[in-house]
Amino acid sequence: MKKNTFTIAASMLTIILLVVAYMAPTAFSQDDMTEVPVDGFAKLERPRVPFMHDAHNEKAGLDDCVVCHHSKNDDGTQNTEDSSEGESCSSCHAETRTDDGTPLMRAYHLQCQGCHEAQGKGPVACGECHPK
Repeated sequence: MKKNTFTIAASMLTIILLVVAYMAPTAFSQDDMTEVPVDGFAKLERPRVPFMHDAHNEKAGLDDCVVCHHSKNDDGTQNTEDSSEGESCSSCHAETRTDDGTPLMRAYHLQCQGCHEAQGKGPVACGECHPK
């Protein structure tokens, strides 16, 4: 009887630990993101853009990360099937480019402003995103 109780308790503990391990990445995702990352910029020309990641996605009805976090194909073109979530934009978009790739500032502006213009919602002017 004791052996059976121990087996059940061990099984329950294992299940609980697996659930916690599975849910941990979600708990520590971008919930605390409050500004657009600026890594990759040597010097900022304007103030950082306030950006509440989860609130923005909820308001915009975005469930698929790849909508904003695209990756790139082997030929350098944009891949809208696979997400680059967790990578910095500057890992693919350098601040200045000598190739045909999109520079970092232009990538941010195309991504954000392009979507806002296409949806007819959200800020598009400099001062609407970059507060003084």
